[in-house]
This record gives sequence, structure tokens and C-alpha cells, in this order.
Amino acid sequence: MNYTALRSRYLDDTVSTASPAKLLTMLYDRLVVDLTLGEVEQRAGDRPAAGKHLLHAQDIVGELASSLDVSAWDGAKQLMSVYTYLLTELVGANVAGDADRTAACRALVEPLRDAWHEAAAQLAGAPTLEPAGTVGSGQRSFGELGVG
Repeated sequence: MNYTALRSRYLDDTVSTASPAKLLTMLYDRLVVDLTLGEVEQRAGDRPAAGKHLLHAQDIVGELASSLDVSAWDGAKQLMSVYTYLLTELVGANVAGDADRTAACRALVEPLRDAWHEAAAQLAGAPTLEPAGTVGSGQRSFGELGVG
């Protein structure tokens, strides 16, 4: 097996065995990376490279939005509004090549990432409870984090 195949297998295994909270924090971490790299590439004038990162960031935000259960907790509807706003801004930043707009998206995402990391850490210290309706269903659920 070559390096690329080994790396791909490792990443697949990491994702498939991660807890729901870990998956969520991994998505947010990668979102910040994509926004940072997109901004750097925009400032360097490399629009194709920036576009690649910003499109991946849009994919992540889309996945976060599609997995959000807006009835799970009081703040979920507001979080969905943030995701909708981010998608609009990311498309605009990419089309216009606007690094400042990309930076503003990153500034919005970073505190959310930090909050999800904190929530995941608190859940890791609490007893693990299976969310209602998922016992034995085989479905992955983000449970207490309100997405899944």
C-alpha cells in the first residue's frame, strides 16, 4: 500500500470510529483550516486554490446545517441562521475573491468551534447516556450536542 492509500484508510478509520461529538469538533476544526487557507490564498491572489478551500468550507457548513436538529434545543434555530449566513457569505467571498469577507467568516466560526470543543469535553466527563429513540437503532446521533 502506498502512502496515499494508507493515509486515506487512516482517515476513513478515524471518521468511522469517532464519537459523534468528536466528528462535530473535527468538522469545525477543518472548517477553520479551510477558511484560514482560503483567506491566505485570496490575499496571495491564487483564486483557484482559494476557491478549493472555500468550496470545501461550504460543504462542511452544508453538512453541519443538514445534520442540525432544530427541535433539539433552544439555540438550534439561531445556529441554523448562522449556518445560512455563513453559506451566503462564503459564496460571496469566493465569487468576489474577498479575503476580508472570508476572514469575517472565520472570526464567526472560531468561537463556535471553541464552544463545541468545550461542550464535547464536558460530555466526555459525564456518564454516557444513549439519547431517547436511538437505543439499538444502529443510527449515529450527536445526541446532547443537538445534531445528528
